[in-house]
Amino acid sequence: MAKRSKFVKPEHRQFLRARVLGSKQVSPSFVRVTIGGDELREFTPMGFDQWFRMFIPAAGASAARGNASGQTALRLPSATSNLWYAQLLAMSKSSRPVVRNYTVRGFRPAEQAVYGEDVPELDIDFVCHGADGHGDPGPASTWATSVAPGDELALLDEGLIYNPTPEARWQLLVGDESALPAILGIVSSAPADLRAEVFLEIPHADDAQEVATPDGVNVHWLVRSDPHARPGALALETVRRAQLPDGPSYTFAAGESDLATGVRRHLVNDRKVPKSDITFTGYWRHGKAAP
Repeated sequence: MAKRSKFVKPEHRQFLRARVLGSKQVSPSFVRVTIGGDELREFTPMGFDQWFRMFIPAAGASAARGNASGQTALRLPSATSNLWYAQLLAMSKSSRPVVRNYTVRGFRPAEQAVYGEDVPELDIDFVCHGADGHGDPGPASTWATSVAPGDELALLDEGLIYNPTPEARWQLLVGDESALPAILGIVSSAPADLRAEVFLEIPHADDAQEVATPDGVNVHWLVRSDPHARPGALALETVRRAQLPDGPSYTFAAGESDLATGVRRHLVNDRKVPKSDITFTGYWRHGKAAP
């Protein structure tokens, strides 16, 4: 029997340049930036938690806007293998792009475009870091809240982290606000017979987003009412106390590092779930600079 791969990788990876088409505040803690461009015709949407590396200009704003920093055009590595990172580091600091990882919130082919430019469109949801008192905005959050149509960026597709075990009879999906796009992408891509318990911690009640789910999927929105509470702590404690279904399962836990590792530790040590049935990934660490 062939060994099951840990992740689902795209068949073909290439740098795809795009530009900002528009942005809007979709909730108190989220800004949605829509990008588009002819090169996105080469993008293959995979659904679920499809993620990519996002490359933005060094100062977080487009050279086309003529900012005071004298920023040059967006430079990119030439390699799409693991060598891209070494090439990135070889660039001067003044020309080296900022790289952050993000999830596809939505993708529309050109014939379904809503901005009227006859190019494919891709939506990215950014958490407005610092809005709840946790840390200062990082370069990607700053970029998302200050972009203008025409600003340049590039993507490098990385595929899926979510990869359920075929034996699973139900799934547990856990995350904080940084994992909201990934988990909502998973449930909106799910087969109609999926059974899942979903726990999503958000900073504000109005951050809850509507999403169509199969009948067997229960989404629990957990509002972090204390602005000084550690992000992810509420979700972790709720999972610890939750009455979960029996039988073989698959877990996807993502977000703040302690949340992801805490869920895994609890399931393995307290509920005797095999490690191989759990995917956990820390998107960020509380107390460090925001993405």
